[in-house]
Amino acid sequence: MSYEVTIGIPVYNVERHIRQTIDSALAQTFQSIEFLFCDDCGSDSSIEIVKEYQTSHPRGKDIRIVHQPQNMGIGEARNRMIAEASGRYFYSLDADDTIREDTIALLYDTAQKYDAEIVYGSREHVYLSGGKKDRVDKYPYPFKVFSKPDEYAAYVYGVGIQVQNWNFLIMIDIFRRNHLQVTPVGHGYGEDYTFTVDLPTYITRAVLLPDITYFYYIEAKTNGTSRRKQLSRQQMDKALAAIDQKKRRTELRDKPYYAKRCAMLMMYDFHFAIQIINRRKEASPPYTDKDIRNIMKHPMPLKDIIKSKQSVVKNLMYWLFGVLPPRLSVLFISIAGRISHPNGT
Repeated sequence: MSYEVTIGIPVYNVERHIRQTIDSALAQTFQSIEFLFCDDCGSDSSIEIVKEYQTSHPRGKDIRIVHQPQNMGIGEARNRMIAEASGRYFYSLDADDTIREDTIALLYDTAQKYDAEIVYGSREHVYLSGGKKDRVDKYPYPFKVFSKPDEYAAYVYGVGIQVQNWNFLIMIDIFRRNHLQVTPVGHGYGEDYTFTVDLPTYITRAVLLPDITYFYYIEAKTNGTSRRKQLSRQQMDKALAAIDQKKRRTELRDKPYYAKRCAMLMMYDFHFAIQIINRRKEASPPYTDKDIRNIMKHPMPLKDIIKSKQSVVKNLMYWLFGVLPPRLSVLFISIAGRISHPNGT
């Protein structure tokens, strides 16, 4: 059966939250939706709850479950859903978050109106304490329409990128014809970022909407490596290798946004380097000063950084970190880290 939209929901040990997620998905006013759940082989009853809706809900016939052969992580679950989706458009929803009942209708209608390849809604972070709402932070986009080549990428790399892989409606063909996939790294090690940082380079027609369409619940969630119990050298190295692969996209060198993109990639390397410096003894084997210095190898030659006239100061600083003697490089990265994060990372 063909659909206009597939909502992809990865499922792994979310039985406490998944009912409200499913309810918000099935309540969509837009009708032509496939609800695609990826069973990532958890140990609780999450997928049984999905099956319950499949047999009892009026839209149960539109629910489809795909099963991973074993627990493979959220990155591989997202890749599986992209490969399996029947819809012309794809929308990702995490299994412990919710969306407005008109989210898909709003994003879809906007995509049709502007012939957009991707439409972003705005989001709300809902902080919970003891299961109750503690506070809410809104993150609205300005309303913007992009239709010229490189216009969207230049904007995104200039003002910042949405790291998360959710709350945008995108033509599934963008993924498939460009062979775009999430690089499996590990939760908390920038897995979504390895995907979203490249996405703007493949998009011409995009729309940002100020409407809040997604509710991201934060309670026991951990955001970033600094809140993990143990720093995994294996997963950190995978994350760094994924960023390094993005840095080697030399076909983008003539793009008007290239220097800004490099600065963004180097900023991510910089944050990882700070994490490693602060917790280097936890990794096995430990990172050496040379290992950390080499993280900061810049993809642009010095003359190109100066000539670019974009993000020059940032790129010069990151370039310097990558060429200094290792011990000196680590010292300067540490100082810069304390200045940029005075309360710690």
